[in-house]
Amino acid sequence: MPALTDQDKAALLRLARTAIRARLIPGAVIERPRDVTSALHEKRGCFVSLHKHNDLRGCIGTIEAVAPLVTGVEENALNAAFKDPRFSPLGKAELGKVNIEISVLTRPEILEHVDGEDLKKKLKPGVHGVILSKGRHSATFLPQVWEQLPEKEGFLENLCRKAGMDGKCWQHGDLIVKVYQAEYFSD
Repeated sequence: MPALTDQDKAALLRLARTAIRARLIPGAVIERPRDVTSALHEKRGCFVSLHKHNDLRGCIGTIEAVAPLVTGVEENALNAAFKDPRFSPLGKAELGKVNIEISVLTRPEILEHVDGEDLKKKLKPGVHGVILSKGRHSATFLPQVWEQLPEKEGFLENLCRKAGMDGKCWQHGDLIVKVYQAEYFSD
């Protein structure tokens, strides 16, 4: 996959912010990237996170590579601002107070493990984004979440709860665990 240039990153951040602004302010224009590298047209998973005063204000993304990166960033920026069920829709007065972070993901790969101890040995804090799933329960934490939850046990317990499962579900070998990496940048 082609690497993102600084110009690509700036264009994606501008796209995300102007897409949100255009939804809030009649007549505002979305600034879609022009004259950028082929990396923006690659199908990539991505997340857009909004932070206000260092607190999460919205975060929506797609793990699988289903759309070109430019399309995913625009859609996920709008969804993070207006459709994250954990938060009320972003208001016009908040737009200048939020920081936007974009995470561009690698393709998730299954992390084979036999039990919780084996899983802990194989996880790389700060590197791996993790997807836990069992049946209809599934959740992910981006690699940046390790900054708030640096201990493997706490990280995994919170991820299990996010998936709607018991906090100790990670200790059993019957979960599907996938890992991915992310390149992330913010304005």
